[in-house]
Amino acid sequence: MPASSLSSSVAPPHWVIPYAASLSEPCVQALPHLDRLPLPHLRRLLEQLRPLSTQIGDEYALSMPHERVLATAMNWPMDDGHQPWASWWARQDGLTLDPDKAWGLLSPGHWLMGRDHLTLLDPESLDLSPTASQALMEAIRPLFEEDGWTLLWGAPTRWYAAHPTLEGLPTASLDRVVGRNPDVWLTDHPQARTLRRLQSEVQMLLYQHPINDEREASGLPSVNSFWLSGVGRPPQVQAIPEHIHVCPQLRTTLLTDDMPSWLEAWTQLDRDVLGPLCERLDRGEPFQLTMCGERQAVTLATVPAAGWVRSCWQGIQRLWRPKPLPLSSHLRAL
Repeated sequence: MPASSLSSSVAPPHWVIPYAASLSEPCVQALPHLDRLPLPHLRRLLEQLRPLSTQIGDEYALSMPHERVLATAMNWPMDDGHQPWASWWARQDGLTLDPDKAWGLLSPGHWLMGRDHLTLLDPESLDLSPTASQALMEAIRPLFEEDGWTLLWGAPTRWYAAHPTLEGLPTASLDRVVGRNPDVWLTDHPQARTLRRLQSEVQMLLYQHPINDEREASGLPSVNSFWLSGVGRPPQVQAIPEHIHVCPQLRTTLLTDDMPSWLEAWTQLDRDVLGPLCERLDRGEPFQLTMCGERQAVTLATVPAAGWVRSCWQGIQRLWRPKPLPLSSHLRAL
């Protein structure tokens, strides 16, 4: 996700790399291939930066590790599944949400029916036009408004919904669900019952919608449901601090298990982002680097350019890490 601005004159520049690894079988099989790629800048940074902090979690948490890192930077609540990303995205779409209401991000999507279970496709892969998206939202609007919901259109894959039942409702991040069975990630919270009913009604309504007929005739997946995430009232701070730079290059390929492209994205990231960080390292400029997987986020930082702290750290590295660990070993822990 892109960075926004909030002035910070004290904190050092901080780069956040989400989707650095996952527990999916394709990614587990691909990790050893990273060890055979050049990636000189990633190797150098992992060897020379010092561990600063770790966001500990597991793959069943509703919030993604990088979301927790960014939420911490904005002083948001850290309760799992209660981070108001709908408000953040609405701000990117130029919308101002009513602060007295709880809002959620409504992502139109395709639930692919398999032999044994459903799979949610990445909404960004649907090639959904603004016109078609708006028409589909208008089609489902009566289902929501008759129950007292408020709907707003923000972008082709981002709609916004407000309702009293959203107050305090935990939801799983969209990226937790993409490529997986959405039923697993629907919480058993009492207020989620209304959401399940609406999802079923939307599926029936859109089943034979003319836009879906046109999409299927063109070989495109239909839009047959939605995912709700990022629920909460608009927080006071809705901008990621400007010293934080989020690198989204690995997202799409990892979520779609396109491992050849994911490995290529690592090569480009090493060149375009981590290369300049190594130049900062050579100049003695402080910065932080956070690597995020499905479970954890590990933050590394530069060692002071001079003095006993740097000498001690270099001594520890020589003593305890005489041989650099393979890249796959670093990322597998995420």
